[in-house]
Amino acid sequence: MTTNRPHIAVIGAGLAGLSCARQLQETGYMVTVFDSGAQPGGRMGTRRGQGWQCDHGAQYFTARDPAFSEEVARWEAAGVAGLWEPRLAVIGGNAPALEQRSTARFVGVPRMNAPASWLATGLVIRNRVTIRHMRHDDAGWRLRSDEHGLHPEHYDAVLFAVPPQQAAELLEPLLPLTAQLASEAVMQPCWSVTLRLAQRHAPGYDAAFVNEGPLRWLARDSSKPGREGGEVWVAQASPEWSAAHIDTPDSEVAASMVAAFRALGGPAPGAVSVHRWLYAKAAAESSRRAVWIPAVRVGLCGDWLLGGRAEDAWLSGRALASSVTASVPLCFGEPCSSAR
Repeated sequence: MTTNRPHIAVIGAGLAGLSCARQLQETGYMVTVFDSGAQPGGRMGTRRGQGWQCDHGAQYFTARDPAFSEEVARWEAAGVAGLWEPRLAVIGGNAPALEQRSTARFVGVPRMNAPASWLATGLVIRNRVTIRHMRHDDAGWRLRSDEHGLHPEHYDAVLFAVPPQQAAELLEPLLPLTAQLASEAVMQPCWSVTLRLAQRHAPGYDAAFVNEGPLRWLARDSSKPGREGGEVWVAQASPEWSAAHIDTPDSEVAASMVAAFRALGGPAPGAVSVHRWLYAKAAAESSRRAVWIPAVRVGLCGDWLLGGRAEDAWLSGRALASSVTASVPLCFGEPCSSAR
């Protein structure tokens, strides 16, 4: 093949995949992003309905790394992120009722997936495409999806920005050692429940870390900047409780978590939505920011490599993109035979 630019496939349109794809495209590579979801964002997701919305995945993000701090500043300037200053409580144990504000917390505006949508602008993203297999021939990598079978395009590299267990399933037939590395990463689940209330609930805080019972986090989504609609709270269970109830029916999970919410003084919700995040957060960070195998041009990135924060996802995606650009040459105006 004689295309004059390497074509890179990125599987996963969460923050890591979008960060990686954006840097590669800005450097000059052709990039196609595949995602099984309906819109980009991954766990930076928002559920919406008639007159309500709620961030049912990531609740906020912080910025510690200077490069990510600069990125968040760009998001703020673009109007897709803002500072959230909730009255934050700690419930249970001997902790004080209200936590002294010490950490700057940011959210997407007007919903959590807004930064992801901003990063996706200008990228070629194929939503609702579930990649199940990959194979290599003399022309490069080819992908097979549930929806379209074997795709006709060839790719010079394939980058995985999905939970490690999902990447391992795809890699096992071709790269068993890399698959083993991914499968050994321990990911913790999380049950998340959206609670729609008929009127405002004012317990004296906007969000709380909970140290007793099934819950670990509780937040008034309506308190975040740029939100519109009715009174909505989100309750998220602890990793331990979520794992113990991983196969429990949604209705039973909802009943248990609503009961815990009401035990903390919350009113009976008018409507409840439940979501199970099977791979919510890494149990521990690894020793690397990304995984890149130049001999076969396959890579992995994601927050699971660095600890589980949104910042980690963004940094991991950038690290993988840098590894690709260091070993896959750009060839403008002439055949790119060395990239095949």
